[in-house]
Amino acid sequence: MRRNIFIGIIVLLLASCQEGPFYEKNSVIPGQLWDNGFKPEFQVEVKDKQNRYDLYFNLRHTAYYPYTSFSFQVNQRGKSSQDSSLRYEFKLAESDGSWTGKSAGNIYEQSQLIKENISFPDTGIYVFSIEQNMNDNPLRGINDVGIKLIKK
Repeated sequence: MRRNIFIGIIVLLLASCQEGPFYEKNSVIPGQLWDNGFKPEFQVEVKDKQNRYDLYFNLRHTAYYPYTSFSFQVNQRGKSSQDSSLRYEFKLAESDGSWTGKSAGNIYEQSQLIKENISFPDTGIYVFSIEQNMNDNPLRGINDVGIKLIKK
């Protein structure tokens, strides 16, 4: 009995030591119709410039999304740093048409690493924005998008 209590306490202590993301936020796409002019922004406050992070892209789409992949651009601007822009394309469905990612009913969710080991040159506010780079305007079937920074 004592041994089980001891093991339980150890498990609780280890679980409480795990850190969640440093920053995570998602933005809903109005009506699941993403217009080219809508570029969700995410403001990240950096208090320690010594830390390094992994940057993830979060995406939730419906089964009515018309393509097997998704192209987008992530823009970054901030205090005392050069603005940057990177383009990405993610595979969302297999060749047989089955969706990748986690599903909950008609919604499919993915969180994918897009940039490893990034650092910020100074403390302050850094702004990330996301642009959809698909041919359709508006693009239907995207529920929400976001970013997640995980401190290393």
